[in-house]
Amino acid sequence: MTISRHLTRPLLASMFVTGGYDAFRNPAGKVPAADDVAPPIAARIPGLPEGETEQLVKINGAVQVGAGTLLAIGKLPRLSALALAASLVPTTAAGHRFWEAKGDARSQQQIHFFKNVSMLGGLLLAALDTEGRPGVLWRTRHATEHAGAAVRRGRKEARLAAREAKLAARNAPRHLRRAS
Repeated sequence: MTISRHLTRPLLASMFVTGGYDAFRNPAGKVPAADDVAPPIAARIPGLPEGETEQLVKINGAVQVGAGTLLAIGKLPRLSALALAASLVPTTAAGHRFWEAKGDARSQQQIHFFKNVSMLGGLLLAALDTEGRPGVLWRTRHATEHAGAAVRRGRKEARLAAREAKLAARNAPRHLRRAS
């Protein structure tokens, strides 16, 4: 891992670890803001009773702590970045609805909203980072090209072998006549 990855991943993850820890330990302060966002999400989680916004806030906080820690230490960085990106969307939608605020509160929420949008961009870059190794798409395309070339070589070799067998079969009786 390059020095830039050693430095940037923990920097990107730091806000998620600290914010997620706070959300997990103290969800009550975030529940009123999350109440507008939580019902559609809760409907998709089997076994979670309606009105359990506090549980969703804690789950989101736990995801942020876990994925943020993994990203910071470089374990499963692409998956961790995707998990953080997924957790950031409802966090931003719940906590930074600047369009509903007035005056100074509006400008503060707008700053936080766009800070989160910027972090989302960083997470998407981290999720796409293959660390200099070819990505899955390239490897798939490359394997397909090699497989196609191998099939073409195999067909050519099979045609040559068939031709040689045919010639050997035609020539076999002459060899037998000469030998006798």
